[in-house]
Amino acid sequence: MNTPTVLVTGATGTVGSALVPALQARGVTVRAMIRNPDRPVPGVENVVADLREPESVAAALRGMDAAFLNSPSTEDAAELQIRFAELARNAGVHRLVLLSQYAARADSPVRFLRWHAEVEAYVRGLDLDHTVLRPNLYLQALLGLAGTITQGWFAAPIGGAAVSAIDTRDIADVAAAVLTSTGHTGHTYTLTGPRAVTHEQIAHALSTATGKDITFHDASADRFTAALTGVLPSWQLEGLVEDYAHYARGEAAGVSASVADLTGHPARDLTDFARDYATAFTAA
Repeated sequence: MNTPTVLVTGATGTVGSALVPALQARGVTVRAMIRNPDRPVPGVENVVADLREPESVAAALRGMDAAFLNSPSTEDAAELQIRFAELARNAGVHRLVLLSQYAARADSPVRFLRWHAEVEAYVRGLDLDHTVLRPNLYLQALLGLAGTITQGWFAAPIGGAAVSAIDTRDIADVAAAVLTSTGHTGHTYTLTGPRAVTHEQIAHALSTATGKDITFHDASADRFTAALTGVLPSWQLEGLVEDYAHYARGEAAGVSASVADLTGHPARDLTDFARDYATAFTAA
C-alpha cells in the first residue's frame, strides 16, 4: 500500500492528538476532523465536521485513502460509528481502523462492550478493508482523577483486581502502523500494557514519580455512584460502574504482545506513564 492520506476523527482527543504526530512521522498526509474550529490541530489540514451531521462527515471523507474512527462517549455512539463506516465505504475510503474496547462482545454485561461489539459486527459486514483495535483501560484516564490525586488520594470500586492498562500513546503508535502498512485486513488486535497492575500499584508509581504520598481507596459501587451523580449523565455513570465491575471480576488482566509486535517497541509501562505525567498530578 502506498503512503495514504488519512482522516483522523477525534483529532483533539486523547488518542487522536497522539495519532496525528505518529502519522506525520511516517510521512502521511493527515486531515484532522474537529468539531470546534477554534481548536485546530497544528501542522495539518483541519476539517470541521460532526458525527451527527452526515453531510459534514461525507465532505471530510472525500479524497481520503484511510480513516481512523473514534467517537466521543455518547449514548448513541454505536449508531454514529456505524453511519460513519457506511459513509467511509460510500466515499471510496480503502481502509478503516476502528477503535473498540478490550473484551467487546455482544453478550457482555457491560453496555459499552456490547455497543463496541455491535459496531465491530456491522463493519465486518461491509465491503471495506478494516482493522479493529481493542485497547484496555487507558492510563491517561487517571488524568480525570487529578483533582483528588493532587490532594493525595483517589478511589474506585475495583478492589485489588489487576488491569493491563495501556498508555494511549501506544494505541496511537499501533493505529499509525496499521494505517500505513499491509497485512491487517480483518484483524482484531487486543492492546494492553506490558503487565497487569492494581490500583495500589498505580498509587505507588504516582507517589514515586511525584515525590508525594498518594493512596488508593477502594470504594463501593454505591459510594462511587453517589460521588459522581450529577457530574456524569446517568447512562454514562451506570456504564462506568459496569466497566469497574468488569475490572473487579479480574476480566481485564490479560496481557497482549500486540503493541510490541506491531510497533517494534515494547508497550510503555505504568512507571513510564507516571514519570511522563508527574506534573499533572502535582498541585500548583
